[in-house]
Amino acid sequence: MPLNFPILLTWLRILAIPLLIAVYYLPSGWATPHERDTAATLIFIVAAITDWADGYFARKLNQTSAFGAFLDPVADKLMVAAALILLVQLGRADAIVAVIIIGREITISALREWMAKIGASKSVAVSMLGKIKTVAQMVAIPLLLYFYSFAGIDTRQLGTILIWVAALLTLWSMVYYLRMARPEIVKQSSKS
Repeated sequence: MPLNFPILLTWLRILAIPLLIAVYYLPSGWATPHERDTAATLIFIVAAITDWADGYFARKLNQTSAFGAFLDPVADKLMVAAALILLVQLGRADAIVAVIIIGREITISALREWMAKIGASKSVAVSMLGKIKTVAQMVAIPLLLYFYSFAGIDTRQLGTILIWVAALLTLWSMVYYLRMARPEIVKQSSKS
């Protein structure tokens, strides 16, 4: 297993997941609800920044690797899933949103793995739609973790709107990827 700066950033993002969860499970006297939400928001934002930074440094330092390409999306999906489950538990996001987003991630990850096995991974390469979906959820989640007004912004309302936008974009991008993979799916199905 290679270890370089970009991979270290990815591992730090994975290690942030139990820290994010612990913020809500530590004894109630350690912080006020506002301090707890602020801490969780900052943890998520720092993790999101490491998501951008690991890719940037991997390219800039020419330290890309197959292991890094595998670990990075796993770290992203684990962080988003953990945050969504927390938000559902806190009553700040609907379970259907979490199911849509997490279900899509599992489906597309499995599709990409299968397409790579049959040598057709370019059919399901990351699209601009997928990137827009990611931005929407990476903005929505910290807004919903924070859940207080900030600089005149109602983070509850904006976060709720953005998480639903992310869920709709999630469905749209899943349909897009499945349509792109359809010729291979049909071809492989006819071989069975």
